[in-house]
Amino acid sequence: MNKKKCNLNMVLYEMRNINGNFMVHFFGIVFPNMMALIFSKTIGSQVPEAVRQEVIVSIMLSMSLVIPMSIMFIGYGALYSQEVENAVPLRMHLFGFHERSLLAAKIIAHLIFMTIAFVIYAVFQTIAMDIPKPAVSSIICLIISLYLIGVILLVIAHSFANIFRKFGITFGITMFVYFVLMMLTGMMGISTEQLPKVLQKVASTLPMTYISNDFADFWEGGSYNFMPVIQSFIFLGAVAGILMMYAQYRDRRVIK
Repeated sequence: MNKKKCNLNMVLYEMRNINGNFMVHFFGIVFPNMMALIFSKTIGSQVPEAVRQEVIVSIMLSMSLVIPMSIMFIGYGALYSQEVENAVPLRMHLFGFHERSLLAAKIIAHLIFMTIAFVIYAVFQTIAMDIPKPAVSSIICLIISLYLIGVILLVIAHSFANIFRKFGITFGITMFVYFVLMMLTGMMGISTEQLPKVLQKVASTLPMTYISNDFADFWEGGSYNFMPVIQSFIFLGAVAGILMMYAQYRDRRVIK
């Protein structure tokens, strides 16, 4: 049987699934905008005027991370784990759809939705917050970083769903990891420097930490040492790859 490749209809089907997921709309669009506005008004009003804009930029960058983490990690994990629990991928495979084609369609659909969420976020931040004009290089670095984080987190969520094969377990684990990541990378009101030394070392292996804490320093231009960021992407990508390979190995054992 010829395997069906990823096509527009498959992507549109995945887009409809995403659009019906309330968590994606709330946590991926409403929540980051709401939290960025609240933090900028509360924290921004408590700092000296000289550093106010830098603090607001840091808040904006931190909350932008919520978008890929919510859409590509929590949202995808919730949707796909329900499909796995109901044996949807197996039925799609019997109808000639290759797993890679299905995954490609899911990634494309989620990237499209994440792009829409980013556009809404950017427009809202420009209108509601006093964000200084960024350097072109800073915007490019931010966009590339956010999309890379999104794809890596989607692969991790995909692996969790295939490993545990239950919606409840997968959702619980992704939510736990989500809040741990937010805590470690300074998105919950506690800066990374305030964490114990051991947790600071763990946080240094995550690219979200550098976006949340460092990217504001060169928002309007300047130099920056990207080597730690690159190393953190390599580490997180390696974790995603190992989980994916284990999920595939476990799936083959279950089929046998």
